[in-house]
Amino acid sequence: MPRGDGRLSHELDPYRPGPQDACGVFGVWAPGEEVAKLTYFGLYALQHRGQEAAGIAVSDGTGVVVYKDLGLVAQVFDEPTLASLRGHLAIGHARYSTTGGSTWENAQPTIKATKLGTTLALAHNGNLVNSADLAARIRALGLDVDGSTSDTALVTTLLAATPDLSVEAAAMQVLPGVKGAFSFVFMDENTLYAARDRNGVRPLVLGRLERGWVVASEAAALDIVGASVVREVEPGELIAIDENGLRSSRFANPDPKGCLFEYVYLARPDATISGRNVYAARTEVGRQLAREHPVEADLVIPSPESGTPAAIGFAEESGIPYGMGLVKNAYVGRTFIQPSQTIRQLGIRLKLNPLRDVIRGKRIIVVDDSIVRGNTQRATVRMLREAGAIEVHVRISSPPVKWPCFYGIDFADRAELIANGLDNEGIRRAIGADSLGYVSLNGLIAATEQPANRLCRACFDGQYPIDLPAGDLIGKHVLESVGRRVDEAERGEQRDRSVDGPARAEDPATLERAGA
Repeated sequence: MPRGDGRLSHELDPYRPGPQDACGVFGVWAPGEEVAKLTYFGLYALQHRGQEAAGIAVSDGTGVVVYKDLGLVAQVFDEPTLASLRGHLAIGHARYSTTGGSTWENAQPTIKATKLGTTLALAHNGNLVNSADLAARIRALGLDVDGSTSDTALVTTLLAATPDLSVEAAAMQVLPGVKGAFSFVFMDENTLYAARDRNGVRPLVLGRLERGWVVASEAAALDIVGASVVREVEPGELIAIDENGLRSSRFANPDPKGCLFEYVYLARPDATISGRNVYAARTEVGRQLAREHPVEADLVIPSPESGTPAAIGFAEESGIPYGMGLVKNAYVGRTFIQPSQTIRQLGIRLKLNPLRDVIRGKRIIVVDDSIVRGNTQRATVRMLREAGAIEVHVRISSPPVKWPCFYGIDFADRAELIANGLDNEGIRRAIGADSLGYVSLNGLIAATEQPANRLCRACFDGQYPIDLPAGDLIGKHVLESVGRRVDEAERGEQRDRSVDGPARAEDPATLERAGA
């Protein structure tokens, strides 16, 4: 089986996709169960949330080990590896990078020895906005993050470095100073922990097994391991699970601001967020889209697969037949073969192919979830026209994306967002459509059945619920930049100490132990 190289297929063709997913996290406390395999299957259900790296940490009560590598879950783990990860407690992570590049050192879970001699492993979904401040605090304490440039490693280091406190007590002390969006699952030798930021931007669900407990980014991961949903982890809540049962503490007062884009794209259609089924919300958005932007046409088709529920809703509301006009290659999500220039020029055809007999001679409405740069939609419209469509009308089941996300989604820079520089007519001309319609922000919010003041809508309206630092103190590579500045300053002062982490092992897949 080929090993991961940290490069996604969208980096190998010019038609880069829209938003890149948040991460997926999973944790299980279940004595007597094969917790590594449960975690593997949980991560498999969460693979859509991150495809760069995967990892699992396991404890048998005497120590914690982590196995991680770049690649998809099924590429990182095989049967012998999972069989070697024995214990009663595990956490797992499927990564898409939002702070720190796609390197092995930044794969998760992270692991550290604590001051009390125990071991801590941590996995993170979200993105912190005060990473530069946390990094400065770590440097002032004389600590290091083992070569990582992720915000996850910062939190792990601070939790492990708190003297004379248990992991649970350290979390109650450290987490109030962690700013941004985070859903953490972490563990020591005997206890599973889960924590969610006070705004609850990213989802986190608690489930019950017959002989244990599970936490995961989405309920689909609970379903696949046979766990029943208990409830969501509350904003500002810390949960601890061990042989004494489940304990809940509050480290911050809740101020819910759940991510609106989870309903649009990030979550699986079978997810339920704040009591609202995502598929039902997306279908209702399609109905609303048909009411707001009607057009005469012969066929409604989705942009597979994220546009499917909205396209169904649009067809139901408009009375225009629904059909399948584009076929998606299910195996194009990742490739390890560098395509030639000729193949790259085919662009979107690597991913989608038109059903010419269905499209030819028809007025087509194509429904997609979002437009970020516009490249994909431009290529889709061109492909549909080449397949014989006489009209192509584009309908989008979210408002124009005008602002970047700093809370766990890797959007384009603001300068690259097509809606930031063009109005609706300008975008229509840019993608070559006969008409273009976006659902309104109010229409999208209504479909979620959530109060507007409990949702983060920043990518649509620029109103960020969590204060952001100055421009050069935030961003995907902020910690690499901070590290370079520190390194340059230290070299200028001729200090004889290194800011680099430990060298990477020859084998890219590494079994880690704290202190190793």
